[in-house]
Amino acid sequence: MKEVIILLADIVNAFHDFLIQFASSMGWDLTDKDLHFWVIGILGIIGLLVVEVVFHALAKWSISAISFLFTLSMVLVFVFAVEIQQKITHRGNMEFQDAAVSVLGFLAFALGYFLLRGFIKLAKR
Repeated sequence: MKEVIILLADIVNAFHDFLIQFASSMGWDLTDKDLHFWVIGILGIIGLLVVEVVFHALAKWSISAISFLFTLSMVLVFVFAVEIQQKITHRGNMEFQDAAVSVLGFLAFALGYFLLRGFIKLAKR
């Protein structure tokens, strides 16, 4: 887990340095806050547009699909927050396998939920 976070941090830092150099070569005097504003703003709006298209398609199919994706994203954030907290407090090991097993736990319970719902739907018919 530590290695994954370090790799991601290295990628972000390299991209950050590239953007600083690019902005400087263009004669732009951008602060770190300016970069955060533009980069996160642009990435966020691209993400919003992609999610908008995907969720509109999913809404025609099933609201449960949207609920599942939203909950999965919350679970991912929570799992990584727990792993980082373990590293900071030294109350457990920060391991990628812990995160993977945590997400698998959610997927297993979600599968059980959807199967139960399907059986209930069939029984009602």
